[in-house]
Amino acid sequence: MTAISVLKPGLLVSLKTSVRGGVNYRRVDLESDHTDEKGARVARWETLREIPDPAEFERAHAARGKARSLVAGVCCPSSFGLLCPSDKEVELKAAIEEARSVTRAHNAAAVLTQVSVYVLMGRIAQTDEEAARAISAELRELLEQMQAGITAADPEAIREAANKARALGGMLSAEVAGKVSAAVKEARDAARLIVAKVEKAGLTAADVVKVCSVQAIESARFAFLDLEEAEAEAQPIAARPVEIQAEEEPAPAQQAGSMSLPFALEV
Repeated sequence: MTAISVLKPGLLVSLKTSVRGGVNYRRVDLESDHTDEKGARVARWETLREIPDPAEFERAHAARGKARSLVAGVCCPSSFGLLCPSDKEVELKAAIEEARSVTRAHNAAAVLTQVSVYVLMGRIAQTDEEAARAISAELRELLEQMQAGITAADPEAIREAANKARALGGMLSAEVAGKVSAAVKEARDAARLIVAKVEKAGLTAADVVKVCSVQAIESARFAFLDLEEAEAEAQPIAARPVEIQAEEEPAPAQQAGSMSLPFALEV
């Protein structure tokens, strides 16, 4: 299996939101740094937090949460950050602009707080083998977690892993997405069976686990293992230049930064 059969082309989205102001912290030293009778260094203090306008403070955090949700809602969450398929790029840019509108509206009316939203986007090529390996490894781990959850008769663990795998499905090619979708369905069916037979009907977990199917989960897991083995035999690929373009609102005294990512990006 090659990288082109695993990934859709897409974007790696780095999202940062923040709230500045609206809260004051004051430290009061209660016991200065000293050495006690046992020879240990000891100090004691307390911190006073003051929120002058709680209502505005709450509105600021609500605006921040809404701005973040607008952008994240278009993307697939992963342990590497937010991922957005190329076919949702227009939707993503619209969500970013709406998120900025939310923060601008709050900031225009606020006295003590300012909300910011910043987005960095890097393009992931469909043929990027390092990106394919990274996503494949994460999905394989989630499939293993589903299987372990079934073995342990733990419906919550099964559902958590299945939901994460389903969220990544938007970045997969049709062939691979079909295998993952079948595995997710099988895992959820097992979770429902465990709840119905163990938690409600009082049967033993061992008896219920015996009748839970894991065929689709195993098939998907081995598909990702085959991918890793095939790519391990491939020759190393020379590094390509990486460029990242920031999609963010101007901010005073903002410092330039850089990101180093394990796969090639285009903007």
